[in-house]
Amino acid sequence: MSAPETQRPAKLVTLRLPIWWTFGGLVTGLIAGSLIAGQPVAERILPVVQPVGTLWLRALQMTIIPLVAALLVLGITQLASAARAGATARRMLTLVAATLVFSGLATIIALPLLLDAIPPPPGAQSLLAENVDPQQVPGLAEFFLSLVAPNIVAAAAETAMLPLTIFFALFAVAITRLPEDQSVILRSFFEAVANAMLMVIGWVLWLAPVGVFALALGVAVRAGGDAAFLTLIHYILSVAAMGGIVLVAAFAVGAVRHGPVAFARAMLPAQAVAISTQSSLASLPAMLASARRLDVSENVADFVLPLSVAIFRATSPAMNLGVAIYVAHLFGIELGLPAMLAGLAVAFVISIGSVSLPGSISFVVSIGPIALAMGVPVEPLALLVAVEMIPDIMRTLANVTADVALASATDRENGENTPDDATDGAPAR
Repeated sequence: MSAPETQRPAKLVTLRLPIWWTFGGLVTGLIAGSLIAGQPVAERILPVVQPVGTLWLRALQMTIIPLVAALLVLGITQLASAARAGATARRMLTLVAATLVFSGLATIIALPLLLDAIPPPPGAQSLLAENVDPQQVPGLAEFFLSLVAPNIVAAAAETAMLPLTIFFALFAVAITRLPEDQSVILRSFFEAVANAMLMVIGWVLWLAPVGVFALALGVAVRAGGDAAFLTLIHYILSVAAMGGIVLVAAFAVGAVRHGPVAFARAMLPAQAVAISTQSSLASLPAMLASARRLDVSENVADFVLPLSVAIFRATSPAMNLGVAIYVAHLFGIELGLPAMLAGLAVAFVISIGSVSLPGSISFVVSIGPIALAMGVPVEPLALLVAVEMIPDIMRTLANVTADVALASATDRENGENTPDDATDGAPAR
């Protein structure tokens, strides 16, 4: 008897967002703020502009919890379904889990060392919002107590992301154990919730050029545009470096079996598509072709690569934690072991629920909960989302490389790759 097929991925709405307009709003706001800084006109403009930026920021924040909840349920039910699909899928998911843990731990270790060696430029605190106090970072005992919320509604009201993440993860697992008809109903409900919230956040992000312009204007008036520009460049390079660690690790995994030259040559077309499209999904045909060049079993590649695009982003824990740690560094927050563990736990789970989303939406959905769980203010994320398209190049490049390396490693673990085992649970074509 063949194993059950994996559930179809959720049909999420596709949004086209004004990415470059948002980046233009950031640059224009910083330039305009620099020009009026110290001038009497600034005192008349800021009281009008700053409420606009604050209102847009609040609209962005209000979408985080319902969207994260819906995407978590969809992602984890898909993951649980994949785990039942056969031996190949289980081997693949073991490698996925190990990769995500490595990804997060690499940033926890490497980024603080990098920021100590190459600190942000003077005036970097200009990116911080005014009148925002960092949340209290819990101690070890408080951390363990915070894992379970006695009142999930109160936890949502307080944006306590760690217990919310655990609750919805358990809720998703429970859905997979229900009778089929009930499971389908609940999964369809959360799919509808996710699509509705994606439309809402899409509307909010269409206003991003205006909101980011208003926030950037205030930043430049407070500290000058030069400091803000230099800080953003430092931020981009720092976070991209964390993705670079994952890229190097993925390349090393692929090179173990095929050799560095052969793996690099086979990956070049897929990597070129990844850089040009910034989309793992759009790179899937090129990834399949790369797997063929590497002599990965066709059955394994045809199963592993589409599934990895649906549920796996190798760089998510590394780069998302990198953003939160960078903001904490700007605030002068000392992140202890409980905060790091909370961030890693949320980053691990959230990475499952935010795949196949546009970069700007994924940025908000993924990093907001991590920052909240670590006690890091989320307000600076409203400016950082404007430059996400640049680190997103590294995200996609490393993710595509890791996907093909994952298929190769799964195939290698499969030994002789007998057809029955390799196709066990593969979706019908």
